[in-house]
Amino acid sequence: MNTDSKNIIDSEYSDIMQQSYIDYAMSVIISRAIPDIRDGLKPVQRRTLYDMGELGLRSDRPYRKCARIVGDTMGKYHPHGDSSIYDSLVVMAQDFKKGRTLVDGHGNFGSIEGDGAAAMRYTEARLDPITEETFLKDLDKNTVDYVPNFDETEKEPEVLPVKFPNFLVNGSEGIAVGMATSAPTHNLMEVVTAEKAFLNDPEITTEGLMHYLKGPDFPTGGIITNAADLPGIYETGMGKIKIRGRITEEKGKNGRKNLVITEIPYTMIGAGIGKFMSDVIDLVESRKTTDIIDISNQSSKEGIRIVIECKRDSDTENLKNLLYTKTRLEDTFGVNMLAVHDGRPETMGLKAIFSAHTAFLYELNTRKYTNLLEKDEARAEIQEGLIKATDLIDLIIETIRGSKDRATVIRCLTTGDTKGIKFKSRLSEKEASSFNFTENQAGAILDMRLSKLIGLELEALLKEHKETLKAIAGYRKLLEDPSAMKQEICNELDQISSAYGRERRTEITDAAAAVFTEKPVEEMDVYFVMDRFGYARTIDTATFERNREAIEGDDAAFRSVFITKNTGRVGIFTNTGMLHIVRVLDLPMTKLRDKGIPIDNLSKFDSSKENFIYINDLESIVGSKLLFVSRQAMMKLVDGREFDVMTKRTVAATSLSPGDELFKVKPLDEENDRQILLQTEGGFFIRFSTSEIPEKKKGAVGVRGMKLTPGDRLEELYFMNFADERVIEYKGREMPLTHVKLSKRDGKGTKVRV
Repeated sequence: MNTDSKNIIDSEYSDIMQQSYIDYAMSVIISRAIPDIRDGLKPVQRRTLYDMGELGLRSDRPYRKCARIVGDTMGKYHPHGDSSIYDSLVVMAQDFKKGRTLVDGHGNFGSIEGDGAAAMRYTEARLDPITEETFLKDLDKNTVDYVPNFDETEKEPEVLPVKFPNFLVNGSEGIAVGMATSAPTHNLMEVVTAEKAFLNDPEITTEGLMHYLKGPDFPTGGIITNAADLPGIYETGMGKIKIRGRITEEKGKNGRKNLVITEIPYTMIGAGIGKFMSDVIDLVESRKTTDIIDISNQSSKEGIRIVIECKRDSDTENLKNLLYTKTRLEDTFGVNMLAVHDGRPETMGLKAIFSAHTAFLYELNTRKYTNLLEKDEARAEIQEGLIKATDLIDLIIETIRGSKDRATVIRCLTTGDTKGIKFKSRLSEKEASSFNFTENQAGAILDMRLSKLIGLELEALLKEHKETLKAIAGYRKLLEDPSAMKQEICNELDQISSAYGRERRTEITDAAAAVFTEKPVEEMDVYFVMDRFGYARTIDTATFERNREAIEGDDAAFRSVFITKNTGRVGIFTNTGMLHIVRVLDLPMTKLRDKGIPIDNLSKFDSSKENFIYINDLESIVGSKLLFVSRQAMMKLVDGREFDVMTKRTVAATSLSPGDELFKVKPLDEENDRQILLQTEGGFFIRFSTSEIPEKKKGAVGVRGMKLTPGDRLEELYFMNFADERVIEYKGREMPLTHVKLSKRDGKGTKVRV
């Protein structure tokens, strides 16, 4: 084994890890997640569009299977999996996510309600006209640099020559390592107008630009309610935009009112619509509002239409505020306009974005017209040679016929060297010696067809040469005169705006914060009903009275039934010593046989770890003395007022020793509960007066009611009065409780044998 010290690198492990992580982070930032400010595209989007251009998927040609596009892109330019390519392709075709779609999709490309696109083998796509005209059109004019692809078998553009600020128009979302970008979409016409204003006055302020660019314009419409915050957001490139859905009122059936949602916040795209409808249903079930009768989603290809049917006398304005405050119909869009600028990530304000893109436009046009100038100058050179050659065609033909090879003719045409050429006369040889064509002209003359000698062809050549000279003059003016170049860029922007612009959809205003005024609840008596599975609800007193016998007699079906106020609270004690408090208003009021709602959903009760010990109206609990008994026979009385907590929903009701659990909680009836009898699993009984049980704070463990033998614990307890001749069944036999002699607390008890 070679251990040559020259092959050993001595370095700190932490340094290597740090550098490796930095390299990885920069790779994700630059090559995957963050768009370039020049074309506003992430690498996967850029490569997909470029590949579609290479496949010839123009807007006037047939669609091609997306699977073919994805496979070609992955094989040539983006070896990071087909799902990322197809996902980006789908998003670029969704008009509800992009300010301007870049791909024309055919088939199921998903919906605004969150339905996913069909598999790539079913869908088809081609380029959108705007992509064809403003993203890919000038790639053949040396406008951008090309770089090797991942395996250096192909070339791909470093950036696409996009002619408008796509970063603003289509926005962007991406999560990198330690940073993320979130740019809203904007109106194309407003962006173009603002960019022209910046071209004409690079010193314009952000406020000046906002005279033309009002703010974000989301494809879903909506209402931006914090217009005053927009200047600060556009100055720094960061901030929060508050956006609401649009609600209109319509007349419903039978004189009722309907609230119709026709536009949603951009953040509600996808599963947010289903979540919104679920939230509205929850508002009704929790009785936050009683004004809503029904809700239906009637959205279609024509647009969003969510109909909320209201009662006749409902306060629709207050209901709108409820929807804004309790659902995502009003939401926040976080802005962080992070993009790659000059090879590094940078959060950019509006001026910085326009500055970067206008510099890019100047670079694109300079390279474009330099390329066109070079081509037309070469064309003009050849045209001049052909025009000159038509006047000397006889002499040129004589020179060609007298030469042995092509090289001899070219040498003569370019230098006038007649050596080795046979001429018909000395005069012809003398005239040929004055040839001074260029190399390009000489080659073009030799390749010229004889049809060029026809009069009409010559006229066309002269006309073409005149147009070429005119174009050359135009290119030179653009390259030499900055004002002319600026005007040319503005003209291109105007053409893009008129061809692809649309009216603004999002309204921008300064709206007052939505405030929902909760209607006072009319206090009434209701019955709390919970079944053995922990499903709870309330039923009105009339229903209860009609079904009292069925409810109170069906012990297997109903675990807990008691009367309470609809404005009250219910206290739930569990074996872990906790008290869970549930508002009665949070419980659904149902019919008798309806299922209700699990207590787990309304409190921190965990059915996998806790069991119900005692449930009652909290007002009744507060007004009584509660007896706590644990499995290890620890006992105490607690004043119920200690459980009158207003803010907390879960509190510790008692302290327990390790391994112990709460066995019984009961309001003590001082008139009838004069004595208590404890029974253990081991068959020991003890009877003593309840007056021996001290009153303690809820945080106390309590006192011992009985000395238990190792491994034994309480199984049952009974209450009795002094003269009570109560009889219980123990191991199949009847046993009067008075057979257990009255003793003092904390004894071993009596062993009962059967």
